[in-house]
Amino acid sequence: MRQLIVLAPNWLGDAVMALPAIDDVRRLTGARVIVAARRSVAPLFTLVPGVDDIVELQWRGRAGDPRGMVGDIRRLRSLRGDVALLLPNSFASAWLAFAAGTPQRWGYATDGRTLLLTRAVEKPRHAGEAATGDDGISRHQGTYYQHLVRELGASNGPLEPRVVVPERARAEARALLATCGWQTAQPLVVFAPGAAYGTAKRWWPTHFAQLAADLVQQHGAHVTLVGSAADAEATRAVSAAVPDRARASVSDLAGRTSLERLAAVLSLARACVSNDSGAMHLAAAVGVPLTAVFGPTNEHETSPLAHAPVDLLIHQVPCRPCMLRECPIDHPCMRDLAPAVVLSSVKRMLEIHEVVR
Repeated sequence: MRQLIVLAPNWLGDAVMALPAIDDVRRLTGARVIVAARRSVAPLFTLVPGVDDIVELQWRGRAGDPRGMVGDIRRLRSLRGDVALLLPNSFASAWLAFAAGTPQRWGYATDGRTLLLTRAVEKPRHAGEAATGDDGISRHQGTYYQHLVRELGASNGPLEPRVVVPERARAEARALLATCGWQTAQPLVVFAPGAAYGTAKRWWPTHFAQLAADLVQQHGAHVTLVGSAADAEATRAVSAAVPDRARASVSDLAGRTSLERLAAVLSLARACVSNDSGAMHLAAAVGVPLTAVFGPTNEHETSPLAHAPVDLLIHQVPCRPCMLRECPIDHPCMRDLAPAVVLSSVKRMLEIHEVVR
């Protein structure tokens, strides 16, 4: 085998959780690895060792976009891949690889696509093997991807995604943060208050604001809020709630960083506080000490896979994990997770950073 095309998951968090499986199959095949990913996710793979090339996909799987589909088929065909590893479960990803003429197409037997695959793997059925299987058992998304490649013959390595941030990007991040008032002697704490899945995944903005004020006053920290342009509403809500006495030490970078620069900002932080989001998974892969806040989602399926310390904070209520995008009641899982509890966790993360630095 000369060329392995990996069709990447479509969301940042899923793409990060898939990195160990991609590394497993790279070792198995010894092939040149080309990752085909949507534009929002593709920059992640510039930071991943062992990825030789990256192709951006435009089609979002909609029948009403034949031009996007044809364009992606042409892109994949031009790669002359020997094998396509399909990490999304969708029919659309299998169709692209089939229509592009990739000889071998490997993936899970899902979404009615089995006839398009040359090696179709059944979803896992046994506890501890991998995301929710046909038996309804919750499994981590990372082990779900690793189960697929193990069934294809790969030996699973550590379930620890890693990215490498170039020093150039770190220097650019330092310069950007300096324009926001950060001085390198200050502990930098990154907050990721957004979440693409819905508002139910978001810890309350007033709680984030109180936490920021406490970190500024008690630890002399500079707190920077991060996220995509879609997260700007969430970061603005936090900024607006920060007390005047701390506002000068709180900055908002939402929509102002590329994915590479976001990773670089995270790499400079002494601690990160995040909802269950793509930024959370990226922080874990970068290796920043992480406090992860979980509300309606299932921590057994999407907890951060980290090689640095992680504190998973959950306020248990009878209705969680409900997996709802919007809370139909008064959001007790997030409302009642007190800022003081999260502050205690962040203090531990800052202490750990000092010990290992």
